[in-house]
Amino acid sequence: MLQTKYYEDYDLGNQRETIGRTITETDIVLHAGQTGDFFPHHMDAEWCKTTEFKQRIAHGTLIFSIGVGMTATVINPAAFSYGYDRLRFIKPVLINDTIKVQVSIKDKHDDPKRPEFGRVVELVEVLNQKNETVFVCDHILLVEKREK
Repeated sequence: MLQTKYYEDYDLGNQRETIGRTITETDIVLHAGQTGDFFPHHMDAEWCKTTEFKQRIAHGTLIFSIGVGMTATVINPAAFSYGYDRLRFIKPVLINDTIKVQVSIKDKHDDPKRPEFGRVVELVEVLNQKNETVFVCDHILLVEKREK
């Protein structure tokens, strides 16, 4: 879906939530192959039985990637991603956990380098099926101003 939304159209506190997505063993294996991260925490079921979680956990970078992807439902030609700050892996995500993402507008201010843009900061929170926060980050958007 294409929707033009200018800096002035973003309201502090505005929220949206995604539907759920179950994390599978296939997700973890594919991510390990793509990144080269074959640490036993993700790949060795027998070794993981000796850890506090008792089973394999998803890569934090996998949850970051899937969580951000789940929020990408609208194409806004007036905005683009400027990056991510304050990434934190709060709790492990296990095979067959289902995650959803809540996004809320946390901050907005003029861009110090580009007067025709503003910065919008989205708080991205990934929650598991128990409604526990498993991952958080700030997503920074550069957004065109309607009035330049």
